[in-house]
Amino acid sequence: MKKVEAIIRKSKYIDVKKALHDVGVNFFSYWDVTGIGNEKEGHVYRGVTYSTSDIQRRYLSIVVNDDFADVTINAIISAASTGDVGDGKIFVSDIQEAYRIRTGEKGGDTLK
Repeated sequence: MKKVEAIIRKSKYIDVKKALHDVGVNFFSYWDVTGIGNEKEGHVYRGVTYSTSDIQRRYLSIVVNDDFADVTINAIISAASTGDVGDGKIFVSDIQEAYRIRTGEKGGDTLK
């Protein structure tokens, strides 16, 4: 099993959620987070410059079976990419075991 963690633009969340549902990822967790990234220029709105050093993003946490990791990653990349600095990052790590609390069963079938 793999844990896919993605930090994406909040404005792309709906697109990413739809892309994940379209490929069969129907459960994941998410949080609103603030980070510091490579975007250095401020934004000007009505003559006032706003700092963009603190960046509002959405953090997704998804656990999938090994054979489904690439499909999940490709769905996130295709839906979240704008081609600009600040599109986000994806991290993939191994999951040793998963348990379904209700039944006590373990393994990859708990993800279905």
